[in-house]
Amino acid sequence: MIQFRIQPDSEIPASAQLFNQIRFAIASRQYPPRYKLPSTRALAMQTGLHRNTISKVYRQLEEEGFVESLAGSGIYVRAQGHESGSRLQSPILKQHPQENKVVQQALDELLSQGCSLNQARELFLAEIDWRLRCSARVLVTAPAQDIGVGELMVYELEESLKTPVELVAMEELAAVLEQTSSATVVTHRYFIGDVEAIAAPKAVRVIPLDIYDYAKELNLVKNLPKDSCIGIVSLSPGILRGTEVILHGLRGDELLVMTSQPKDAYKLQAIVKRAQVIFCDQASFSAVQAALQAAQEDIIRPPKLIRCENYIGIQSINLLKRELGLV
Repeated sequence: MIQFRIQPDSEIPASAQLFNQIRFAIASRQYPPRYKLPSTRALAMQTGLHRNTISKVYRQLEEEGFVESLAGSGIYVRAQGHESGSRLQSPILKQHPQENKVVQQALDELLSQGCSLNQARELFLAEIDWRLRCSARVLVTAPAQDIGVGELMVYELEESLKTPVELVAMEELAAVLEQTSSATVVTHRYFIGDVEAIAAPKAVRVIPLDIYDYAKELNLVKNLPKDSCIGIVSLSPGILRGTEVILHGLRGDELLVMTSQPKDAYKLQAIVKRAQVIFCDQASFSAVQAALQAAQEDIIRPPKLIRCENYIGIQSINLLKRELGLV
């Protein structure tokens, strides 16, 4: 805390001494904008002045625009000029004050590192232009041997982003990128290393996707009776293989696990007739429903059908929306 000194034998009134010292503290940035000033009680203990005298000084500081009083909170140093946002001139900046603060902070940081305004402008424009160009074409890539997981990602991204998404087998990605000047390549985090190696020489950005944690579904599996039959239906054979391993680790041989892709009618029919619970991804849901409808006369007790949350985690969806300028 700054120590204010009052000279009792001075010809200058004590209130004026305190006023000038606080004003100097503000002007010299010892008290920066939005800094909370000491309470009248704390300042009275430090200076020996009566709290009424200090309140009078604070009122004078407020009248002259140095501080502002916030009801129930205290006295704060008032931001001045550009610090208070008074430089907002453009209507769009006035409509988005919080976003404008972020821009101001980023610009101030560049200037503090030695950039000129023209250099900062070029940096901002280059980054925005590159992102816009990359956002014009969105590619999802996955290995050809598990192109189903790519199909699932495309299905969910088009549902969430409401924008066209192309699927490219990883083995064909380099050739596709040779034909484009810019793009956003999206892939499962499992494949990110291989995809980044392919995309590195190209003017594209690569964004990895994280998957949903399936906590609710796994908790349900933990509580199923022994000898239950579970059906798993997904576009991706890789997801089916991985799920079998996870469920075996969770329950060992206590459960019977049957898997199928939605296009495999024979396996799907077996699942709807045998399983007590069927888990499926969003893209497979309609196929499972149709199989259940077709087999309803042969089923004594229909299985419980659980449509899982999006395979792609919500944080990855929101990140992609932001990066593509969709929010």
